[in-house]
Amino acid sequence: MGTNTKTTFKLSVMTLAIMNVAAVVSLRGLASEAVYGLSSAFYYLFAAIVFLIPTALVAAELAAMFKDKQGGVFRWVGEAMGGRPGFLAIWLQWIESTIWYPTVLTFGAVSIAFIGLDQSQDALLASNKVFTLITVLVIYWLATFISLKGLGWVGKISKIGAMIGTIIPAALLIILAIVYLSAGGHNNLDMSQSFFPDLTKLDNIVLASGIFLFYGGMEMMGIHVMDVNNPGKNYPKAIFIGSLITVLIFVLGTFAVGIIIPAKDINLTQSLLVGFDNYFRFLHMSWASPVIAVALMFGVLAGVLTWVAGPSKGIFTVGKAGYLPPFFQKTNKTGVQRNILFVQGAIVTVLSLLFVVMPSVQSFYQILSQLTVLLYLIMYLMMFASAIMLRYKMPKADRPFRIGKGNGLMWFVAGLGFCGALLAFVLSFIPPAQISTGSNTVWYSVLIIGCIVVVVIPMIIYSVRKPSWKSTDQTDQFQPFHWEKAAVVPADTVATPASSDSTDNKTK
Repeated sequence: MGTNTKTTFKLSVMTLAIMNVAAVVSLRGLASEAVYGLSSAFYYLFAAIVFLIPTALVAAELAAMFKDKQGGVFRWVGEAMGGRPGFLAIWLQWIESTIWYPTVLTFGAVSIAFIGLDQSQDALLASNKVFTLITVLVIYWLATFISLKGLGWVGKISKIGAMIGTIIPAALLIILAIVYLSAGGHNNLDMSQSFFPDLTKLDNIVLASGIFLFYGGMEMMGIHVMDVNNPGKNYPKAIFIGSLITVLIFVLGTFAVGIIIPAKDINLTQSLLVGFDNYFRFLHMSWASPVIAVALMFGVLAGVLTWVAGPSKGIFTVGKAGYLPPFFQKTNKTGVQRNILFVQGAIVTVLSLLFVVMPSVQSFYQILSQLTVLLYLIMYLMMFASAIMLRYKMPKADRPFRIGKGNGLMWFVAGLGFCGALLAFVLSFIPPAQISTGSNTVWYSVLIIGCIVVVVIPMIIYSVRKPSWKSTDQTDQFQPFHWEKAAVVPADTVATPASSDSTDNKTK
């Protein structure tokens, strides 16, 4: 195993908050919700209440609770449910982000395509599968090689990229909409629509169910909880600042897209860039379109970079605990998980090649997006359940940040998040009515078989793991779960078993 060089680099509250925005916010999603007009605000606020806020609160308590221990969601779920479920949780977080890369990078490719000044030619280039494939792979591998430089590089570039490519463009989009309306521009947003959508039409709210995962990623920062000064106080603070910025960007940004583009003309991958183009043309500032396209591309790079560095670090930590073969525990001279990043890159490359077999870039984009939603929601269901279980399994553990004094508020908050995630999970199987995804058979097959395969793989790996897989590097050992420590205490010193999970109560 490569030398694991320690670093004293610490993330500030604002840097971590901006990294949260970079990881959570992607302006590419604004177009998919703009088709709902005014009712999109209902979906954003509903998802914020039943998903974003519970996720932020639960992740803050769990991260602060285990602030001195590695593992992120692997630690949280593993402490509550055992090693096997913990491994499944971190695996789902890692693999869904890996599958997600081609979808977000497709937006990056579209941004680059719109650097030109001819919108029709730009749109044609954005629809070119070969161009999209090449661009996706170039941006992804660039993010990978930056990640290999270490957390210092990732933090700086993510912060700058998120400001230039996400926060500033989002603010500009909202300002352009205000100026456009003030100057007498035509409002394409259907103002006669109700704030409350027609919830009886399930196929019409499938795209809206994906909004839950627009807010996904807050818990991923738990991987970096040990990289923050005074994490018990500063980590929750960064989470809440990032959450507030996120909600504002999504709600107002979606309205801005809907104002300039009629709902019937909205394209999931191109409409944000077309919207900027239309605003700039109205204001006689067409020269600014290429500038914003470049900025958005940097935003994509920042988001991908944050995710490349996060879940891969989590799965690396799990590997050292004995859950993955030594090959996946190799690092470079700066201590970065080299082999995992390369394997992850190979998977992304193969998935990107699927562009050539899908009916269109848009259908490929939507099916992969829905698969990532399903996989991620399974992990969230486990996380919310674990937060409640730990209140009873580890009642006396130090919780620098705690949801309520008793357990009632935790039941409400985590229960609300669990129900919200379960609702989105069920809805995500329904093919959306707004876009063509090809055959329904292909749609259901990819989603159902994809979920089964992804869940079964870590179960197989867990079953065949060997004691020799556990890292012997004493400088960076994974600290055992509380039930593992209890399990090795001599039998005559304990009255009851440490855990009901007999399968997992073994020293690794």
